[in-house]
Amino acid sequence: MNQTMLKEFFLSGLSDLPALQFPLFLFFLLIYLLTLIWNLLIIILIVTDSHLHVPMYFFLGNLAVSDLCCSSVIIPRMLFDLHTKRRNITITACMTQVFFIIFFAASEGLLLAVMSYDRYTAICHPLHYLQTMQWKVCVQLSFSVWGLSFFYAFFHTLNAVKLTFCKPDNIESFFCDHPQLFQISCSDILINILLFFLLVGSVGVGSLMMTFLSYVFILRTILKMEVNGKRSKVFSTCSSHLTVLFMFYCSGMFNYFQLNASHHFSGNKVASIFYTVILPLLNPLIYSLRNQDLRNALNDVLYKKSIVQCRIYFN
Repeated sequence: MNQTMLKEFFLSGLSDLPALQFPLFLFFLLIYLLTLIWNLLIIILIVTDSHLHVPMYFFLGNLAVSDLCCSSVIIPRMLFDLHTKRRNITITACMTQVFFIIFFAASEGLLLAVMSYDRYTAICHPLHYLQTMQWKVCVQLSFSVWGLSFFYAFFHTLNAVKLTFCKPDNIESFFCDHPQLFQISCSDILINILLFFLLVGSVGVGSLMMTFLSYVFILRTILKMEVNGKRSKVFSTCSSHLTVLFMFYCSGMFNYFQLNASHHFSGNKVASIFYTVILPLLNPLIYSLRNQDLRNALNDVLYKKSIVQCRIYFN
């Protein structure tokens, strides 16, 4: 093995075919713009519409911020590489990307767990909901999510910074992430891998278990309801959240827990694209299309805008 110490890496990117570079650039540019628009729209609606000033939408706004930032860490760099055809990235920039990817991915998992707890409280203990989910509690939960995500990302990044990298310097992905860094490291990575899975287990599995238990109690409460119409209405409030949960955890597990990952680079890239690029676009769409309150808030904004334009036109 060539033991020359590296100062930068070479990202393999999405495709080596020159004919695909420009179509891929346009495709992911469109996805990024749509992601920005939809997530910013969700945030603006939640901030400006007083009907949405409730805990559920407060946490949804946090989730939109996480999705917006996560895609901004990934896609601009991807677009730059597709446009310039330069795929080299310094170790400092790579570690910075690792930190922010883990930070926003962890925040999304924790926010989904907190949102599950919010739905559990609203459905299983409706009479105590406003007392339990006070604004002070919501803000504390939000700060806890972002603070825990920061320290989680910090320790993961510290774990990666301690690695020694030698040639070959090719990262089989379009961004820097732990599994690919482990593959090109010439250090003894046993402790790093154990620490990686220990941290993933403590935060990831903990969030998943909290989410699972919340929905076990929610399902038990729904089944006890006597009115079918009320039962379907309650379940519909959870369907969007369950859809996002399913996509987040399935794509995340496929991305990070494949056996023999070195032989499935194409599959890894597809999973990574869905996990880091497509999911931040789908989340606001799922919540806005399947949530009556958000649709009403959007219609109010469009209606008011049309009235203002008509007044300007006729005056």
